[in-house]
Amino acid sequence: MNNFVKRTLSGIGFAAVMLAAFLTNKYIFGAVMLFCLVVMMWEFLQMTCGKNYRYSQILSILSGATLFILTYLYKGFNFPGRLVILAFVPMFILMINSLYLKDKSRFGTFANLYASLIYIAVPWSLLNFAVFNAEGEFNGILLLSFFVIIWGSDVGAYLFGMSLGQRYGKKLFPSISPKKSWIGFWGGMLTAIGVSIALYYTGLFPLRGESEFYSIVHCVAIAILIDIAGVYGDLIESQWKRHYNVKDSGSLIPGHGGLLDRFDSALIAIPVAIIYLIAIDSLFC
Repeated sequence: MNNFVKRTLSGIGFAAVMLAAFLTNKYIFGAVMLFCLVVMMWEFLQMTCGKNYRYSQILSILSGATLFILTYLYKGFNFPGRLVILAFVPMFILMINSLYLKDKSRFGTFANLYASLIYIAVPWSLLNFAVFNAEGEFNGILLLSFFVIIWGSDVGAYLFGMSLGQRYGKKLFPSISPKKSWIGFWGGMLTAIGVSIALYYTGLFPLRGESEFYSIVHCVAIAILIDIAGVYGDLIESQWKRHYNVKDSGSLIPGHGGLLDRFDSALIAIPVAIIYLIAIDSLFC
């Protein structure tokens, strides 16, 4: 099987799983998102810590998974919000464990265990605020729309960057990602705006303002925020990979790398979009 066929089949399979998570029910959503979280944290810790601190790596992943599960139960099943603090129990154990490091010179490596929580677990847990309303009813359309905008931005940035950016454009962050150009960045933003407006007019973007004009303004604003935050998310992961001399975070998706490679933009972009919607009081919960 050649690489193109492998990439195509694995891409279709990945898309099918994600659609099932967003469009079926909250149980499938919870299971798929929890699996993604655990895998992304594992990939990150393998990249940054390797075989060191296996016990502490498990504690870090357990803490992240607990945070997601409790947030999921709080939003989807009216679980008491104050009990979300239980997620910090394994985190406190992890902190105490750091005191017993024999080689203090490697504390920087150990600190990546905390980084995995801030970088992956916290923003991923916020996804629950985009799919549940105040009564715990599940609707994954809004979150799916966010991902479609992110993927549209990626495609637009790639097409503009490859066709024009490599020849005419200045590089965006050459020290971190030499192939990214400003032309690709602006192309991605235009594509994101177009996708956002198209989703609104097809009824797939459940966002409504005081009038159609304000709804379009919100769509454009969200698209711009998602594009900018998504670029930063991509660059942040690229910086980690460049520092540790790693091409892909993993190999779970043949031809595409790991899950962290697929969701690096979303880890920054979607929380920013959710915060924006909460700020304008348009989130449907």
